[in-house]
Amino acid sequence: MKYSSINKFEILNDPIYGYIKVPNNLIFQIIEDVSFQRLRRISQMGLSYLVYPGANHTRFHHTLGCLHLMQKTISVLRVKGTKISVTEENALYIAILLHDIGHGPFSHALEYSIVNGITHEEITLKYMHMLNKKFNGQLNIAIEVFTGNYHRSFLHQLISSQLDIDRLDYLKRDSFYTGVSEGNISSDRLIAMMNVIDDELVIEKKGVSSVENFLIARRFMYWQVYLHKTGLVAENILIKILNRAKELAENNIDLFCSSPLYFFLYNKINKNNFDETVLENFSKLDDYDILSAIKEWVTHPDKILSNLSKMIINRNLLKIEISDIKISENYKSNIIVNLLKNSSLTEKEAAYFVFSSEISNLAYNKNESIRIVNKKGELSDIMKESNELFTQTLSKPITKYFICYPKKMQLA
Repeated sequence: MKYSSINKFEILNDPIYGYIKVPNNLIFQIIEDVSFQRLRRISQMGLSYLVYPGANHTRFHHTLGCLHLMQKTISVLRVKGTKISVTEENALYIAILLHDIGHGPFSHALEYSIVNGITHEEITLKYMHMLNKKFNGQLNIAIEVFTGNYHRSFLHQLISSQLDIDRLDYLKRDSFYTGVSEGNISSDRLIAMMNVIDDELVIEKKGVSSVENFLIARRFMYWQVYLHKTGLVAENILIKILNRAKELAENNIDLFCSSPLYFFLYNKINKNNFDETVLENFSKLDDYDILSAIKEWVTHPDKILSNLSKMIINRNLLKIEISDIKISENYKSNIIVNLLKNSSLTEKEAAYFVFSSEISNLAYNKNESIRIVNKKGELSDIMKESNELFTQTLSKPITKYFICYPKKMQLA
């Protein structure tokens, strides 16, 4: 495949960083590919706009932001003496651009409903191999970097680690679009503090406080935004809607939907049969397919599907209770019994409206350390360089439990 050597689209305007430069024609052509353009129609934060009205930004926004930050990072590391070849530079650009390309509609909802046993990371890798064929092997090194198989480990750390470019963008971007100021990290400062010692990505000691602020911001954003109770119940209802639609499809009940969604509802898709044909159909599936279907399902004869769909369309969600202790089976059973008394649902059907689970967040994983380097070139873990509050709090996982059920036990 031949492409023009002229980069026809040199800059993009981003509300956070200003002008983002597309570094070369290869990167431009990858951005122009239909599989990447789909990210314009995949929301970055799922249904969080039901909580934060401004949170309508997309995966497309996010990945371009990551490209910009990667360019800054490479410049900083080169100034500090780290040799990064043009080939490796392009590999980093491609890997960070494509790191989210495997996400389905509304981010994670698809993984728990109509596609089984395959993660968005695995789908991303399938996309990368597909694009590698299209671009005559020019993604070989990018794939090695993405999978961690390239001989220079720090390149993979820039793509996936506790202080990677992905997190540096999404925290700042999500903070901007939600208006939650606690997540507004200084990505420029963190990048300026990066260095490479013995093939390991490290942070200079004078950047310890910036790392602490980053980790604290990440914890705040998870509990205040990503795991907000309203967003949490909305995402679970969306999963239930897709599960119900899949169940009806398996029973050959007719459902209004687009052809890409029809493909996934009426075929059993899993890791073993996720081939090029499935990937092609996946490339046509986005948020619009799901929302347009749900709007129609509001009037579907199946009362479970219609009631769940109304909850999303009208933002009249299930009630959610969050607790620091596990939800007792007795408490859950009493709610189900009450619902069965006031509806024509079976116990199996009631599980679509009454369900419990858990959520957890770990701000800092001690097993994947962030390394600090002092002026003498000596390395240590961030936990040894930080204060006691950080050590005792941010390195411990927090788990909470929730139960969802109808606000009124009589369903329409």
